[in-house]
Order: sequence, then C-alpha cells, then structure tokens
Amino acid sequence: MATKHLRVGMIGYNFMGKAHSNAWRQVNPFFPELPAKVELGTICGRNAAAVEKARETLGWQKAATDWREVVNDPSIDIIDITTPNDTHAEIAIAAAQAGKAVLCEKPLAKSVAEAEAMVAAVKKAGVVNMVCHNYRRIPAVAFAKQLIERGELGDRIFHFRARYAQDWIADPNFPLVWRLQKEIAGSGTHGDINAHIIDIGRYLVGELDEVCGMMETFVKHRPLMAATGSGLGASASQQMGEVTVDDAVSWIGRFKNGAFANLEATRFAHGRKNHITFEINGSKGSLTFDFEDMNRLKFFNAGDPQGTQGFHDILITDGSVHPYLKAWWPGGHIIGYEHTFVNTFADFVSAVVSGHSVQPTFEDGLRNEEVLAAIEESSTSRQWVKLKH
Repeated sequence: MATKHLRVGMIGYNFMGKAHSNAWRQVNPFFPELPAKVELGTICGRNAAAVEKARETLGWQKAATDWREVVNDPSIDIIDITTPNDTHAEIAIAAAQAGKAVLCEKPLAKSVAEAEAMVAAVKKAGVVNMVCHNYRRIPAVAFAKQLIERGELGDRIFHFRARYAQDWIADPNFPLVWRLQKEIAGSGTHGDINAHIIDIGRYLVGELDEVCGMMETFVKHRPLMAATGSGLGASASQQMGEVTVDDAVSWIGRFKNGAFANLEATRFAHGRKNHITFEINGSKGSLTFDFEDMNRLKFFNAGDPQGTQGFHDILITDGSVHPYLKAWWPGGHIIGYEHTFVNTFADFVSAVVSGHSVQPTFEDGLRNEEVLAAIEESSTSRQWVKLKH
C-alpha cells in the first residue's frame, strides 16, 4: 500500500498533456502496489482560460501560466514536460536545479548540445530522469526484448527494419504549425517519429555504429495559421510561410553488434495514421510487430520441423507471462495506446521513490539525439557518418 505522496506539476496540456494526465490518474488504481500515491498538482500553460479548462477537464488541483512558478513550488515533486521541443531544455534544467524528478516528452531536445546540457543538469542534481518513449512499454515490445535476451532469435541479430508512417500533413494546404518550424521543433518527421523507432532499435538490438541517410521536404511552403488558429485550406491571397523541417527520412546503418538497420519515417503516407512496424531477423528466428495490432507479435522459429514452419501469432495478453499485463485485464482482453503511458509512469514512480535510474534516461535521449544528428549530417554530406559513442 502506498504511503508516500508524490505531487506532479505538468507543463503543457494539449495532446500529450491529455495522455499524460490520464496516465497519472490511472497509475495508482491499476498499479496498487506502487510505493507512492500520485497527486495531480498543477497543470501549466500560457493561455489562462485554456489551461483552466484543461485543469477542470483533466483533473488537476491547480492551474498556472508560468512554468517557473510550478518548478519552484516546494510542494511539487515531479515535473512532467509535454511542451513544444524548444522549451524542453530550459524547463528540465531548471527542474533539476530545483531538485525535482523530471519526466520529459521526446525528443529530449532540439539538438545534441541542448541534450548534453540536460544530461549534465540531472547528473549534477542527482535527480531521477526519464524520456517518455512510451512504445518501449507496449507489452508486445517489452516481451520481444525478453525473447531476444533469452536467445529465441539466436546468438546473432542480422537485421532490424522499421517504418513509422503518418499522413497528417500530406495535404499541401495544411497550415504551418509549430511542428513544421525548425526553430521550435528542431526537426520534423525526423525528431517527431523517427526518434521513436530509433529508440525501439536501440532498446531491442543495441547502440548504432554508423548511419547513412536522406531527408526530404516535399512541401516547402504552407499557409500561415489564421488568427483564429484554424488555418486549414489556402486561398489565393493566403500568406505563406517556409517549412524548415523534413517531411520524410530514410536511412540505413549498422549496429555495434554488426546487425543491419533499415528505417523509414514519413508524414506523407496517405492512409497511414500512426503506422509503426518492425521486423528483427536473427540466426534462429524472426519477430515482427505492427502497432495497428499492438497486442500481437509474430514469431518464426527456424528450428521448427520442415512442413510446419511459418510465422505464428503470440497474443500478448497473459498477465502471468507478458510484461505489465498483470495490472490490466484477464487474458484475451486487449489494451490500447493509453495504457503504454500508464505502464511507463508506474516504472517512473517506483524509480522516484527508490532513487534508482529508470530507462530510457536523459542519457538515452542524448544517444537518440546523436543518431538524429548523424543522419541529418549524412543527408547533407551524402556520406556515411560514424557515431561517436
């Protein structure tokens, strides 16, 4: 039974703010053995009316419009950062200096230099820190990790292939939102969704050694957002702005263990809303995963007798075997996207109470930033780039 209380201050309240709020509300009811009870303390955003509405809707105790007020509040134990990328470093560094545990949405920062400063700050302060790569805690992905570690795919991994595809900016009349502006986002598809499959590859296969990539911006100018914030649909007189980030990235590479990497991320794949797939081929077998069927893995065992070989389904719903599912429903009852955040936050809360590190740490976020930077450098130079770590 939880005896300690941890009060959360969350900066940001839109898409990720909703997902995180739900997870903070659900983490104690579904993980009742956690060593602390979580309280939704203060939610923060720049628009006073909007953040007050979010407070009421999402279940927070207080609302604020200045993140510094939240960071410096002695009653706050955890700072949760769900803001646009250009604010991550400043908020996280200040939170660490104030002695708060820090949870930050990905990508960790806009650049390697920012990520290095964030890592230095949390190390100096000695605070628990985590990047919210929630896809690591899809039970099927976590079980894939277990299968690989116990040698079910063999003692050698040959290939990691992954694709993350969306279509939400495929319409050239979609407006110039912040995610399409380098000074705010740092990068486009690259840091937004390629970062996720890079992290999955690092989690399942290991660190990367070298990369070679290409990046493209298909629509280079878009309508500026209307004063009302709507902006969809461009007229002949619509003022246009420059898109300064990538729309798609494709790259190959080699892991330090010799495995080949082949990854693609795009926001120009009509019909794909949040399509994440990967396949891993090893010396004894293969695994495939598709996020649109997230409660299932497909496994091929090369040792099966001839005539019976083939990919077979593993339904990932058994709480006695599969990671995290003991907290949820009886076998056969599937879970969804929102549960990945609850699983993540449960591990984070345990780490905050114990003072132990919990992956992916800010150090992991930095390693991701280094891979992102190397791919971007390769795209510009049209050459292979070696990772420094």
